[in-house]
Amino acid sequence: MSGTDRPPVALVTGGGGDIGRAIAVRLAQTSAAVAIVDRDEAAARATAQLVEQAGARALAIRADVSLAQDTNAFVEATEARLGPIGIFANNAGIEGVVAPVHEYPDETFDQLLQVNVKGVFLGLKHVIARMMQRGAGAIINTASTSAIRGRAGLAGYVASKHAVLGLTRTAALDVAATRIRVNAVLPGPVESRMIRELEGQARDSAIALRRNVATARGRPQDVANVVAFLASDEAAHVNGAAWVVDGGMTLA
Repeated sequence: MSGTDRPPVALVTGGGGDIGRAIAVRLAQTSAAVAIVDRDEAAARATAQLVEQAGARALAIRADVSLAQDTNAFVEATEARLGPIGIFANNAGIEGVVAPVHEYPDETFDQLLQVNVKGVFLGLKHVIARMMQRGAGAIINTASTSAIRGRAGLAGYVASKHAVLGLTRTAALDVAATRIRVNAVLPGPVESRMIRELEGQARDSAIALRRNVATARGRPQDVANVVAFLASDEAAHVNGAAWVVDGGMTLA
């Protein structure tokens, strides 16, 4: 969504992970140039290669989304190298650990809020400031079905994803008078490193998680397809929405 005839520029944070990689490749298939941001530079470069194989320009950037200086730097680098950002997949996040709330480590809770909440906030702040100058853009925050339900043993993750949904709705109202849209995608359990890591933490709460995953496990591509729709002009009247992508798991 660029407002011009030239291919749009997409920025994807957490682009070295399973869902971020699928989003980057899917956006490349729509002819978007894609900047891929990740703390793991090798993973970002691997995604960039897939984007280029899909026929689109790519830029891999190593950065920490929880740091304001890094966020400003990767936004500036994207626009300097690829052009004005028209699509922002605000996707970076971490899972933390599985533990009951009375045993949950303070430092892990703090880290989750720093990456999953402040990281999303900083991305919104810096990208929206650029989009406001042009009066157009599509932003998709990656939340989770944990933004609309509780999960035993995942206090930090659930709290952070509730916050992401709140930021999405607030930002959508802040830009409602413009042609900028802010929406959220809420994946359920997806076949990914994150789910495998949580399953590997064999506590009582993880047993319930494994059962849920077994009944409704999606693919990263399922999430990426919804992100591509929300980034497109076909979703021009969609703002502040929370798109659940979980195969119906939260209905059970």
